[in-house]
Amino acid sequence: MDIINLDALAIAESIREGEISAVDATTAFLERIREVEAIVNAYINVSYEEAARRAEMIDAMLAEGRDPGPLAGVPIAVKDLLSTRGFTTTCGSRMLENFVPVYDATVVGRVGEAGMVMLGKANMDEFAMGSSTETSYFGPTRNPWNPDTVPGGSSGGSAAAVSAGEAPWALGSDTGGSIRQPAAMCGIVGMKPTYGLVSRYGLVAFASSLDQVGPMARNVGDCAALLGVIAGHDPMDSTSIPAEKVDYQGRLDGEVRGLKVGVVKEISSRGIDEGVLERFRAAVSKLEGLGMEVGEISLPSFEYALSAYYVIAPAEASSNLARFDGVRYGFRASAEGEDIWEMYDRTRSIGFGSEVKRRIILGTYVLSAGYYDAYYGQARKVRTLIVKEFERAFRTYDVLVSPTTPSVAFRLGEKVDDPLTMYLSDMCTIPVNLAGIPAISLPCGLSEGMPVGFQLMGPALGEATVLNVAYALESELGFDQRPPIGRS
Repeated sequence: MDIINLDALAIAESIREGEISAVDATTAFLERIREVEAIVNAYINVSYEEAARRAEMIDAMLAEGRDPGPLAGVPIAVKDLLSTRGFTTTCGSRMLENFVPVYDATVVGRVGEAGMVMLGKANMDEFAMGSSTETSYFGPTRNPWNPDTVPGGSSGGSAAAVSAGEAPWALGSDTGGSIRQPAAMCGIVGMKPTYGLVSRYGLVAFASSLDQVGPMARNVGDCAALLGVIAGHDPMDSTSIPAEKVDYQGRLDGEVRGLKVGVVKEISSRGIDEGVLERFRAAVSKLEGLGMEVGEISLPSFEYALSAYYVIAPAEASSNLARFDGVRYGFRASAEGEDIWEMYDRTRSIGFGSEVKRRIILGTYVLSAGYYDAYYGQARKVRTLIVKEFERAFRTYDVLVSPTTPSVAFRLGEKVDDPLTMYLSDMCTIPVNLAGIPAISLPCGLSEGMPVGFQLMGPALGEATVLNVAYALESELGFDQRPPIGRS
C-alpha cells in the first residue's frame, strides 16, 4: 500500500480496519522525511524516536480492544510556534533555539487525544513574521513544486511537508494569511478559522488580535476533519468562543445550488498576475456550473487593509516580544563585564533576525507618544470599516471569493531584500484576519507550472458553508496535489 499518498482519513480508516498499523503509517512518513528533507527542509526538528514509540503504543491499545481516538495512528506535522511538552518549540528563531516547554498547546493536546502521532515541528518564518519561510534561523524551506522557489509563509514548513508527502496533514497559524498563502503556493488546502473558534493557548503570540491556529491538508475533507478536532471552547483562552462543537466533515454534501457568491473587486483584479486571474476566473465559472449565483462586489476599505495590518500587527508584536529579553527564558548573549541594559541590547540584537527587529521597531514607533493616534488609532478605524463592509457583503452573499495570492510562488531570494514587495504577497488574505472571519484556500490549477490558490471567505462561524462550497468546487476541479517531488 502506498501510504504516503493516502489521504489522512483514508489512513485512519485503514488502521481501524487492520489493513495497516500505526507503526506502518508512521514509519512510511518518517522514511519519506529522510528521503526528501535535505531538499525541502520542511521541519526544524523531527521526533523520530518519540513518534515511533507513540505509534507502537497506539497499536498496543488497538490490539487490547481499547480506543486510542477517532484518528488513531494518523501522523501530523505541527508548526513550531505551538508549545509541545518536552519537545523544543523554537518559533524559527535563535532566541528560542533550545527552549523546551513544560506544557502542550491546547490544539496539540486535542490532536493527541484524537490519537494522532506528531512527526515533528515544522519550519516557519521567525516568530511567524514573513511570507516566504526565508526568515527562519534554521534555513529556508523550499517549495516541493520547484525547489528554487519559496513555499510561502509563515507556515511554509507545514505546507511543504503536506505537499511533499512528509505528513498527511499539519497544523499552521494564520495572522495575515500564513496558512492560506503557503497552502496556495504549495498546492494544498489550508483554512483560517473564525477568530476564537480554535484555542490560542500555547501558541507563541505574534499579534494577539489576529493570530489563529488552523488546519492544512491535501483535500477539503481532511481539512474539515482536522478542524473538527481542534475547534471548540477552551477556558484557558480568554478569547475562545463558547460555541457548540460542529461535525464539519460530516456536513460535506457538495450541495451548493442557489447559494450566492460575491467576487471581491479590490482583490480580484488590480495587482493580480494574469495567469492567476485566468485560473481564478475558470474556477468561478465552475461555481456557476454548480448552480451558484455569482456577482461582483466592491469593498473600498480593502485598499487600506495592507497599510492598517502593518501598523496593527507590528504594534502587537512589539508588546508580545518584549518578554524575550534574556532574563526569563530563551537565548541570552554574554553579559560578562556589562550591565543589564547592555545584556538586553546584545541579547535582542543577536537573538532576533532582521525582519523581527524591523517589525518591533515599527510597532514601537506607531505606539509611541505623539504617533499613537496618527497611526495606530487610524489603523483601528480602518479595521472597523473592513468589519462593517464584510458584514454588509454577507447580507447579500453567502460566500465571497478572490485569488489567494497575487502571484504563484516566487524564487528564493527574489523579495527577501524588498520588504514592501514581500508584504504585497498577503494583499488578498489580510482583510480576513482584520475582520476575524473564516476563509479557506484550495488549489484551482497551475500557472507557469506552479499552483494557484482560490480563496473562499464566509461570515463569522460560517465554516460549514465555506468548507462545503470548497468541497463542491474541489470535486469539479480535480486538481492533482502531488508535486513533481511526490511523483518520483
